[in-house]
Amino acid sequence: MTLQRRHIFLAALLSAALGASGCSTVSRLNPFHGPSGPKETAAEGPRISILQPEEQLTPAEALKGVDFALPPVAPVADWPLPGGTLEQSVENVDAAPTLSIVWRRGIGQATNNAVHITAPPIEAAGRVYTMDAEAGVSAHDARTGAEVWRVNLRPNDNRRDRESFGGGLAFLDGKLYVSSGFRLVAQLDAASGKLGWITRTDEPIHAAPTVADGRVMVVALDNSLLTFDAATGRPGWTYQGLSESARILAASSPAVSGDTVVASFGSGELVALRTANGNDLWDQALSRASRTSALSEIRDIPGRPVIYRGDVYAVSHSGVFAATDLRSGQARWSLPVVGITSPLPEGDVVYVVSKTGQLICAARDSGQIYWTRDLNQGFVARRRGGFFGIGGTRITRPIWSSPILASNRLLLAGSSGELVAVNPKTGAIEKRVNLGAPTLLSPIAAGDMIYVVTDTAQLIALR
Repeated sequence: MTLQRRHIFLAALLSAALGASGCSTVSRLNPFHGPSGPKETAAEGPRISILQPEEQLTPAEALKGVDFALPPVAPVADWPLPGGTLEQSVENVDAAPTLSIVWRRGIGQATNNAVHITAPPIEAAGRVYTMDAEAGVSAHDARTGAEVWRVNLRPNDNRRDRESFGGGLAFLDGKLYVSSGFRLVAQLDAASGKLGWITRTDEPIHAAPTVADGRVMVVALDNSLLTFDAATGRPGWTYQGLSESARILAASSPAVSGDTVVASFGSGELVALRTANGNDLWDQALSRASRTSALSEIRDIPGRPVIYRGDVYAVSHSGVFAATDLRSGQARWSLPVVGITSPLPEGDVVYVVSKTGQLICAARDSGQIYWTRDLNQGFVARRRGGFFGIGGTRITRPIWSSPILASNRLLLAGSSGELVAVNPKTGAIEKRVNLGAPTLLSPIAAGDMIYVVTDTAQLIALR
């Protein structure tokens, strides 16, 4: 099985069967869904549907020939979280205008049939930190890629199961915080890799932590948001989302703005909570049923929710891309987009890439479409090898990462093994860079460099 094929499996793998009895109903009554009694909920105001679910996304007539503003290019010194900031949102970064690969470094265990790399690299204080498929954490010099230290956090008593892989990283105040599918959260000294504390969890964690207000916050595979004291690792408050019988084998990192944390879950829930105590403020269900796709029953929001200028942007696997007011939970607009990545709001617009490879540019205030670009245009499914079309390896449609905006270009990496640079105003593809291996992890930008981690456990730097 090729790496590309395995990546498609990771994106679509179910963590649980739809039920041996054949029952297709998921109970929405969860006794662990927060404290009893009255709570704040989002207003019942209408969600504005820009297009009907069965319609194809097309540019709005009213926006044809209309320009829009993007943030100016600005340097960014560090990228300490997978999304760059606590809000999981970074504007136009001054980095790698020529997109030339300057070095590659191995980071440990690659993706294979049993384990998967799920942690994007992060950068802080002149070092790039990475995590391989089996809880191997390493620090590299940001300019040269030279390895500074390496620590393996895989438990010795671990019994292999299909959920024990991957995890993620976050940096704050000289400490590196690690979450892992091997059911642990840990703190390391970022300079030396020395273990500060380690706390075991009941469930695997496949996404990176978010660290704010002295708390480490992670989303576990059972749709729970867990918190830990950043100094000691002592467990804090928890929030239990609705249970879900089918989901993508992934989880997203929470976004934080002020005293509010926004988390997404496999049930399709988007929830806002108080960072101090976990009290819920509002929740939205980003899910819809489709007559043409049974996969819409997988309601997961595997990409990070993004907070930008007072709104929350998120996209679900069941086909809802939505903007929600952070303060009230009021829906602003929604579009029928099936996605597994994070949206990118920038200036007057927001970008999102669908699971089929459609890159969409929409107006932030209304959700109307400026343009769309099929990143897989011209792709033809075929088999490599075999005999007279029998056997061999099937080359599948590429899946693309979340975009970032760097030096006035949208950058996306794909399971095709390419990094593409797209004009943010028109959607035209301006450059393709061969990474040599597939990836679904979003690039990051810090200093004047772009960093990407591939399925083959290669850290690649572009300048």
